[in-house]
Amino acid sequence: MIKHIVMWKFKEEAEGKTKDENILIIKKDLEALAGVIPQIRELKVGINRNTESPTAFDAVLESTFDSMEDLKAYREDPRHKKAAAYNKLVRCDRVVVDYEI
Repeated sequence: MIKHIVMWKFKEEAEGKTKDENILIIKKDLEALAGVIPQIRELKVGINRNTESPTAFDAVLESTFDSMEDLKAYREDPRHKKAAAYNKLVRCDRVVVDYEI
């Protein structure tokens, strides 16, 4: 199985919305994919409550897939691409790690 972790820092304002509004949009859009894209085994988005550290990221995606091929299918799914497109407009940084569990 593959664990897919993504963390983002978001712009203070983007697309006419505040950082907090955009984080909630991203959370809702990504969590809506669970149960819709069949390759997703588990998916959750957490919002960081550590607002004091300048190195802290704002949100994290933690998801699980059976294989790297399933992760690739998820990334290429048009529903994921739609959520990712909005994310690109409102984020300023992103890190990712995919590891076997």
